[in-house]
Amino acid sequence: MIITKTWHDVPTKLDANGRPIRIFVIAPVVKNYPHAKFPGVVCFSEIYQVTGPVERFAGQIASQGYVVACPSIYHEFEGPEALPYDDEGTDRGNKYKIEKEVVAYDEDAALAIDLLVSLSNCNGRIAATGMCLGGHLAFRAAFDPRVLASVCFFATDVHSATLGKGKKDNSLERVKKGDLTGKGELVLIFGKQDTHVPRAGRDLIRSVLEDANVTVSFLEVQAQHAFVRDEQSKGRWDAALTRSMFGFMMEVFERTAGNDLGARVEDNAAAEHIC
Repeated sequence: MIITKTWHDVPTKLDANGRPIRIFVIAPVVKNYPHAKFPGVVCFSEIYQVTGPVERFAGQIASQGYVVACPSIYHEFEGPEALPYDDEGTDRGNKYKIEKEVVAYDEDAALAIDLLVSLSNCNGRIAATGMCLGGHLAFRAAFDPRVLASVCFFATDVHSATLGKGKKDNSLERVKKGDLTGKGELVLIFGKQDTHVPRAGRDLIRSVLEDANVTVSFLEVQAQHAFVRDEQSKGRWDAALTRSMFGFMMEVFERTAGNDLGARVEDNAAAEHIC
């Protein structure tokens, strides 16, 4: 499908300066079907906001038949423009990441979901994804009951609970309380050479999710951090692996948000041990 790109400036309540959040929307267009409706996906960015790689990643999702919303997460500090992939941009992005309140990140996610369900070309079935910081934000978006699936690429700070101002990140604590139990499907994808989330951190995340009986797939692949970023500034992009993981993500989205399966009914019967 071909795609179009628009944007919406949405008012926020928690921004002390009263700035709106700009949410870019990338959507499919089907000729002769102006009233077509599609599922929605919130695509959260890295610390650099909505860069070219993030927009292209979102565009690939949209071309599969999804309306994709990409929020500019640093509206409290910057305009909606992307930060550069250089030392100065990295320093700014990391600085903002821990200066922003966790509740403000959650407000951004809720506003992006609200926007999607309000659009005439969205059918109200929502999924989420994101990379790096955005992977963590997609993880937190899964707490919203409207989100049917979240696919989180190399989510940072989940294991260390260090997202946001004052280190008030409670992502794993919420999981332990059961806030994801019986909710939508969660997928976490990590590179085994990712220095941002070492093995001990990955093991912690996996054990907390499994102990809470969350419906989760946990993938560890031979890659570094940010291997889906399709540019060469840091030398990590793996196009073949990205294609494989993108296909895995789309299977999850199509099975959950892409199809109306009716009300969830828990089936806790143990799998049969047969060949």
